Amino acid sequence: MTPAKDDDQDQTSDMSGTRAASSVAERSASMVGRLTGEPLAPGLYLVATPIGNLADITLRALSVLARADVVYCEDTRHSRTLLSHFAIKSRLEPYHEHNASEQRPRILAALERGSRIALVSDAGTPIVSDPGFKLARDAATAGHAVISLPGPSAVLTALTSSGLPADTFLFAGFLPAKSGARQTRIRELASVPATLIFYEAPQRLSDCLADLVAVLGPRPAAVARELTKLHEEVLRGTLADLAARFEAGEVKGEIVLLVGPPVAVEVSDNEIRARLEVALATMSLRDAARAVADALGVAKSRVYDLGLAMGRERR
Repeated sequence: MTPAKDDDQDQTSDMSGTRAASSVAERSASMVGRLTGEPLAPGLYLVATPIGNLADITLRALSVLARADVVYCEDTRHSRTLLSHFAIKSRLEPYHEHNASEQRPRILAALERGSRIALVSDAGTPIVSDPGFKLARDAATAGHAVISLPGPSAVLTALTSSGLPADTFLFAGFLPAKSGARQTRIRELASVPATLIFYEAPQRLSDCLADLVAVLGPRPAAVARELTKLHEEVLRGTLADLAARFEAGEVKGEIVLLVGPPVAVEVSDNEIRARLEVALATMSLRDAARAVADALGVAKSRVYDLGLAMGRERR
């Protein structure tokens, strides 16, 4: 008799789940209907859109996109797919780095007339490594309402699933494409006491990881790939582990690269002095202080002061 009871419980559970899903759908539709039935106030609306999974769109985002006089986007073909999926017929216009200076005065003039303008990126939250900063700044300066609708973000999605500290983090966008400039930028960020987050092109991931290892050493890190999509993957390990894993070459998909903060290690004056002795053989005090400070993760001023003291001792 027990199996029959289990079957009954499963059927009851399925029916309960179906009713709950139906209730959620009804309430969601009711909320969107109520929102779209209300007038949309004039202003510039920064609307976050899915980074892969269309179901991540918010109800509020749908209602604003449906009521906007015009939706500005990076690629009208890409954004038309999103709007068409939800039967939204708002007018689409391009706004990207190549036409921003031409379009921005037109958009500001439309806002002056009381228009409702939505700005979206191809994926995620507008302005984050996307055009739109100057538009939002100029609109706010002119006294127009600038309203940001929270939603999908590759930066936060990667951070929260990385296993790295999330209390303090720095999003640094894309690193330079060439190794020399990339290592210089990494050195500038080396002492930042926060989890570092980068976007990276898949064809450059291997070289980028190699440069991160060369400058930062064995820090914990994560590579997040194809977030929210069918083949989503988050790989964790030290920078050296990940560099070895991706050494074979290009990987497919959109990449977010995260690096843990520097580990606080007490460095003695004697260790700094020893490093300075070596560096000063080929560098000026200024350059040696910078190089040693970067290598040991200590303040440049501390190293420089020790260098001055060493100079006085030799006199």
